[in-house]
Amino acid sequence: MTHRVLVVEDNKANLELATDLLEVAGFEVLQAPTAEIGIDLARSQIPDLIVMDVGLPGMDGLEATRILKADAVTQSIPVLATTSHAMTGDQAKALAAGCDGYLTKPINTRTFADTVIRFLPAVPKE
Repeated sequence: MTHRVLVVEDNKANLELATDLLEVAGFEVLQAPTAEIGIDLARSQIPDLIVMDVGLPGMDGLEATRILKADAVTQSIPVLATTSHAMTGDQAKALAAGCDGYLTKPINTRTFADTVIRFLPAVPKE
């Protein structure tokens, strides 16, 4: 079964890099350039995992994660936060918002897909 991953990222280069790395690893990738579009896609497409940029314009990734985790339809989808502005306490904030994991950017192109796999639910959806 192919896993579906939603990448929510406003930076086009980062979005394309994450998409390429995941597609090469065999994932189906959905893309969202804003938190609002990401929430809509998560609700309609029910991905297996969401890679969420923290520093999105408008609604940030942590607020989007809080909304997703409060919604019965999307609350069980793992969220992997990514950020290029890693400061002390940011990982704790991401986890407190409901993120299941935290990655700093630039992402490691050699380990990114393996990291995503670690956060996928143990039992594939039918």
